[in-house]
Parts: sequence; structure tokens; C-alpha cells
Amino acid sequence: MADGEGQPDNPDLLDSRWRPLWQMLHAMDQDIAQLYDQAGITGLRNRFVGPLIQLGRHGPMTIQELATAVEVTHSAMSQTAAAMRAAGFADSAEGSDGRTRRIRLSARGRELLPLLQAEWRATEATVRDLEAEIPYPLTQVVKDINAALARRSFRQRLDDNLARALKEDP
Repeated sequence: MADGEGQPDNPDLLDSRWRPLWQMLHAMDQDIAQLYDQAGITGLRNRFVGPLIQLGRHGPMTIQELATAVEVTHSAMSQTAAAMRAAGFADSAEGSDGRTRRIRLSARGRELLPLLQAEWRATEATVRDLEAEIPYPLTQVVKDINAALARRSFRQRLDDNLARALKEDP
């Protein structure tokens, strides 16, 4: 049996639109992680790089300032900051009023900063090179998807499709 678009109605057999995108991004992310491993840098996660670069540019920052700078939630940055401290890339720093907790680069983080900045620039150049090879740039895909989601959110679309899926016969 198949749905209206000729797809099998067994969810385990559906051709996924989401999975290839996730796999591509994950593979690219793994290539970056491999670069750090080959450089002998232990404990460095890709999600640390943006915050560490921001700390290198701006000096000690609060968790909220850092979260805003790298466009993640306070909760996500709090977890990342704790992991960066545990791995030795960042330290806690006192705020100017003694009540505000800040995070700063550790000596190890400062030592790695030139490589992290160079990798960031190299990654951006690599994406630009990749975009030059394909007929529809990744950045344009993202802009177009974001424009569509501004008209109607992913959650709204998901809710509508879930309602339809629940109405269909199993």
C-alpha cells in the first residue's frame, strides 16, 4: 500500500527527506572534528569553537552574552561552558560586580585560539568553494527555507501533517 505520493505507508520504508540532510551535515562536522583529532587536540568538540573564538575576541563574557553571540539558548551555552571548563579550554571569571559569573579562555584555550580561528576561516572558504560547484548554493537553500518557515512555521506544518497521519488507517 502507498500514500497519495506513491510512498510506502510503512514509516520504516519511507524515503527520508530529513535524514540525508542530517547525514551530510554530520559528515561535514565529523571531518572538522577529525582535523582536531589529527592535530592531537583532545577534548575539543566542534560546538566549543564558536564560543572560544568569541571569548578570544571579547574577553570574559557572561553565559547569556556568549549565548547571544553564537545564537544558542542560555541553557545550551551553560552546558557548553561547563563542558569547555571541564575540558580545560575555559575558566570561570568573576564579574565586575562580584555577583555576575563570567567565563574566559584558559591558557589552553588561548594557546589553541590561532588554530581555531584559522580552521573557522578555512571551513567558511570550503563552504564557499563547495557552493561554487553546485547549481543552488547552500546559503540560498537556507534563506529560502527560512522564508518559507517565516510564512508558516515548521511546528505548524508538523502539527498539520501529524493530524493527517493520525486520521489515516494504519
